[in-house]
Amino acid sequence: MNDTYVECLIKKKPNPLNVLIKAVIYAATATCAILALSGLLIMFVPTIGLGLLIYFWMPNLDLEYEYLYLDKEISIDKVMNKQKRKRVATLDLNKMELMAPENSHELDSYKNRNPKIKDYSSREPEAKRYILVYNGNAGIELHCIEPNAEMLKCIKSVFPRKMREY
Repeated sequence: MNDTYVECLIKKKPNPLNVLIKAVIYAATATCAILALSGLLIMFVPTIGLGLLIYFWMPNLDLEYEYLYLDKEISIDKVMNKQKRKRVATLDLNKMELMAPENSHELDSYKNRNPKIKDYSSREPEAKRYILVYNGNAGIELHCIEPNAEMLKCIKSVFPRKMREY
């Protein structure tokens, strides 16, 4: 039982507009709640609506991605607001065709086919992103991830011909 386990956590770059959106929604909710409690009963409906918006939509503004590599499989989880976790992808690397840096010319032929692209990266400009070409159920998919050096080393040791570093 010689399983390799590597974990990597990537925080998505916050959008400056998200801070403004949060402030406006919280202020509107507080204003509606105060008006509803002061006797304007029609304001309960917007207060409840804004409260539901805060509960269900606001956690998506603070995202982290967690990559787990275990025995030729990468599991990608989306962590919302450091409270909720949702599995967004499980990639069996036996179905991987190629893994290369984002700007590699090896990926040109795949990008020209207009495949489904899924981005699980921080979107930081200086981050080293890798594109994983995956042969999924719906055809070729491109998964953009930011693995750490340890994860890259593990993938390269198992799939040396499918991994490119240039």
